[in-house]
Amino acid sequence: MTDLITTRPQEHAPPAPLDGPPATGRARRWRGGRGWLRRHPIVTTLLILFVAGLAVAGWSYGHALAAPGSDSLGARSVEWVRGHGGASLVNWAERQWYGHHEPPKGGTPTAGAIPAPAPPTPTQQVPQRGPARIPPHLQPPAPVVPLAGPPLAGEGSWRPVGSPVHGLPAVYATAVRPDPVHTSLVTGLAWMDTKLLRAVLYSGSQVPGGAWKDMAPIPADQRLALVAAFNGGFRLPDARGGYYAEGRVIKPLVDGAASLVIRSDGTPTVAKWGRDATLGPDTASVRQNLSLIVDDGAPVAGLQSDSNVAWGATVGNKSFVWRSAVGVTPQGALVYAGGNGLSVESLAEVMAHAGALRAMELDINSAWVNFFSYSPPADVPAAADNGTKLVSDMSSWPGRYFVPSSRDFVGLFAR
Repeated sequence: MTDLITTRPQEHAPPAPLDGPPATGRARRWRGGRGWLRRHPIVTTLLILFVAGLAVAGWSYGHALAAPGSDSLGARSVEWVRGHGGASLVNWAERQWYGHHEPPKGGTPTAGAIPAPAPPTPTQQVPQRGPARIPPHLQPPAPVVPLAGPPLAGEGSWRPVGSPVHGLPAVYATAVRPDPVHTSLVTGLAWMDTKLLRAVLYSGSQVPGGAWKDMAPIPADQRLALVAAFNGGFRLPDARGGYYAEGRVIKPLVDGAASLVIRSDGTPTVAKWGRDATLGPDTASVRQNLSLIVDDGAPVAGLQSDSNVAWGATVGNKSFVWRSAVGVTPQGALVYAGGNGLSVESLAEVMAHAGALRAMELDINSAWVNFFSYSPPADVPAAADNGTKLVSDMSSWPGRYFVPSSRDFVGLFAR
């Protein structure tokens, strides 16, 4: 008899196990995310570009911070933002800052801010073979008429600074209060004898950029004749003018622009381009910056407005900030002014009182305004430890141009 074997219906067998452990929730989400990215290629591309952009920006910013030179962290950061599409943001932030941090009104300068006039000393001539002769030079400057009432002790009185040239003072300096309102501030003034000194425009690694024969650091052998140095102008995108040096036009020169012009013999002047000077075979360099602020010995019209069209470029004419200027006197001397709490109008008034026939604004903000004179011992090059600031509260140091410099500047050397 055959046994009848009965069986129960089989249940569904469990799925065959996968190789490896079960997928976690995170892995399942990742696989789902990859699927989403595959379904949205445009978004995926944008995300990749965004991450790559962050990496490039981070590298660029880090490179800017690590660049050689003496620029501060803040100055490097601001300039990096300006150069990467953030100029409008920086300008807005600066206007807000200066609008809420105006200089104090009234008061008196701190002790020593206006140096006492130096006692007169007999002129010492360098011994020469043959008949004694006095080298060609300009007459010393007349005292500066005060802008803020009766002068304080030493205010507007010139004193020799820096190394003499052939036994004669080549640079004089003084300090004045810039206007009758901000009487606790002082603006430094320097007067340079262009018969005894020759000027050289040094190009910066960023302004104008590129490789140059004359750029910082100033070599030690050249520093043996260095008497003074001062800052250049705005970044070229903000300068509304051109740049010419060493036979190269980096940015086309603009007719009517205020121009610091240096001839091939080292003689500098300040000119309205196209009217007072044009490019010729004896032109060594031209540094343009905005429009003249002094012309025919007087401040030009319109400085009291708050326009950026001709003079403000970044923070406007009326903002009281660190500013600088250079001008030329009717006799051909070069005059520099630099200090805190200056508007374009008050800067022009200072330059006119200092005897400028024509004057132009140079760079602004404390990071960029600087003038140094040097008094090393004989046969010793100019150095930070024998340099002096024009005014004590300038933020930079006298060794600034003995290391790489991001900005252009002017050196004054003994002839």
